[in-house]
Amino acid sequence: MKTKTLNPKTELLLGAGLDVLHFESEEWLSNIAFYKDETRFFADLIEKRKTEDAAQTAYGQILENLDTVHKELFDYLANDIEEHERLLSRLELGEKGLGDADYRDKHRQLKKRMEGFTSNFRQFKKMVFGYVKSL
Repeated sequence: MKTKTLNPKTELLLGAGLDVLHFESEEWLSNIAFYKDETRFFADLIEKRKTEDAAQTAYGQILENLDTVHKELFDYLANDIEEHERLLSRLELGEKGLGDADYRDKHRQLKKRMEGFTSNFRQFKKMVFGYVKSL
């Protein structure tokens, strides 16, 4: 049976102190705030560059819809990270029934989601720039 191994950086981080994981969560929230700013920029860019004909293209409509989806995903992901940080606070206060392993497992899941989202957002940015260049 073949087992999947984690990225060495991920293994190191998940074995690190909770303060290191907290720092990574804060970094994710900062990145999400930056991505939100970028989506506003892209929305303005698309709006300024599109022509009457371009506004009717399916590709232009897809980009506008993706922009909206990304904004909603940012909020959803940020809320999950903030909830994760509240769990850390409860853990540090020594709340009964909470374990370090639970926090680390949730952190691992959030890390995968953040990595996937970042990759998808990069593809979206390439599409936006390609679209705007073609106008």
